[in-house]
Amino acid sequence: MALLEDTLQPFEIEGLHIRGRLVRLGTTFKTTQEAHAYPDFIGEQVGEAMALSAILAGALKYDGLFTLQIQSDGIISLLVNDVTSEGYMRGYTRFDENAEPTRGLFGKGHLAFTVDQGAHMERYQGIVELAGDSLADSAQEYFKRSEQLETAIILVSQVGDNAGAAGLMIQRMPEAVSETQVFDAVDESEENWNRVQTLMKSVTSKELLDPDLSANDILFRLFHEDGVRVYDPKPLEHRCRCSRQKVESTLQSFKKEEVYDLREDGEIKVSCEFCKTDYLFDEADLEELAFN
Repeated sequence: MALLEDTLQPFEIEGLHIRGRLVRLGTTFKTTQEAHAYPDFIGEQVGEAMALSAILAGALKYDGLFTLQIQSDGIISLLVNDVTSEGYMRGYTRFDENAEPTRGLFGKGHLAFTVDQGAHMERYQGIVELAGDSLADSAQEYFKRSEQLETAIILVSQVGDNAGAAGLMIQRMPEAVSETQVFDAVDESEENWNRVQTLMKSVTSKELLDPDLSANDILFRLFHEDGVRVYDPKPLEHRCRCSRQKVESTLQSFKKEEVYDLREDGEIKVSCEFCKTDYLFDEADLEELAFN
């Protein structure tokens, strides 16, 4: 079966000061799921988190790295996703491997995201306590409290041969009105926002995860009465940034004795948590490293 196209589609509801993002992940999510062999009930949550990461990253202008991190005392203790400004994604999750499938995989904890644009730029970080019944609830709460933006988010995911994840977000943007217009304008804006939310909630998981429906098809079905303007889509791709050279640099940052103490059967194995690639260093490899 065909997979979803990996893409982020920005859009705007014309004339209503409402913008949005629709993200769909096929190969990007499936590659992540298969690399880690997550149980289905964990994998579905991973898919929703990846869709949320892409949506939030797509709503920001940055040149560097966007990272979403969730820590909790629940079954999933740590979840990390990052998205480069080029659209390259990766992620991993730590969870209780003895846990049974259940609702409420996250307990008490927080959701944080960071934008890192390099050493010469200030880092931006947002953080919010996990709230409600889903990741979407927590993200909506962040925008409401910290950004004063009314936000609605839908996240869906499925695993298996036709693995896919999708997310749809709309945001009510500030609009300028004169003092004489303020009451009527506020009432109309509120009515428009409520109506668009209702339309958004009419979309089904099946539609969002249907590879035979394009992103434009979905948006037209939902918002054609008001008019929906779509902008250039952004491709997304699973790509890890690990490399043997980076692992060598990390090893060289330690003292030689400390590194040699890590040997097992005469070699060191370093595994990337994101993509599960193993990097092996035998005695000859270690001798070539220039330690501090």
